[in-house]
Amino acid sequence: MAKIHPCIPSSSSSCSTQREIYTIWMKSLVLNSNGYTVYDSNGEVVFRIDNYDSKCRNEVYLMDLRGNIICTILRKKLLRFGLWDCYNDKDSHTPWFKVEKTFGFFKNDSMYDVLVGTNEARSISRSNHKMEGSVHNLEFKIIDGEGRIAATVQRKLSSSGNVLGEDVLCVTVEPHVDHIFVMALVAIHGLIRHKM
Repeated sequence: MAKIHPCIPSSSSSCSTQREIYTIWMKSLVLNSNGYTVYDSNGEVVFRIDNYDSKCRNEVYLMDLRGNIICTILRKKLLRFGLWDCYNDKDSHTPWFKVEKTFGFFKNDSMYDVLVGTNEARSISRSNHKMEGSVHNLEFKIIDGEGRIAATVQRKLSSSGNVLGEDVLCVTVEPHVDHIFVMALVAIHGLIRHKM
């Protein structure tokens, strides 16, 4: 089977000291299912989400290739619009991070706040990130609390420079950024845009 793109050295850890590039196909590995599949720079599957026959579920699981759950993403059914919690421990009562719609008079229609370290009582290692992107497609940027780009999600280009389908994305993760964090945000963005 042909690989998705050429080999570029990559790391299998959750964080890397070098920039990492992934390819995401907004399709499930399971036939006729919703979800997404993440390929590393060697063309190997590293992460996946399978929603089976349901689209835009309120609970999804980011998994590794073997189906081990890495984190759980829950949509909160509250009066507030666009609130998502992500748990990296299935038994935890405290989310790893939260994503909520940014509101304000002149706020961008496609901007979301990401609050990491959401333990309200202890207020430990809290940091704010932003998801900024297009209203109409899956392209967006993750910006850290200091205004630096942590990751970029954009349409994938073929080796000859042609833009591939809207469901094939290139994710560039900057050094020292948690790859699982980025992949969970890609999943939330896809759920917000009703693409998986």
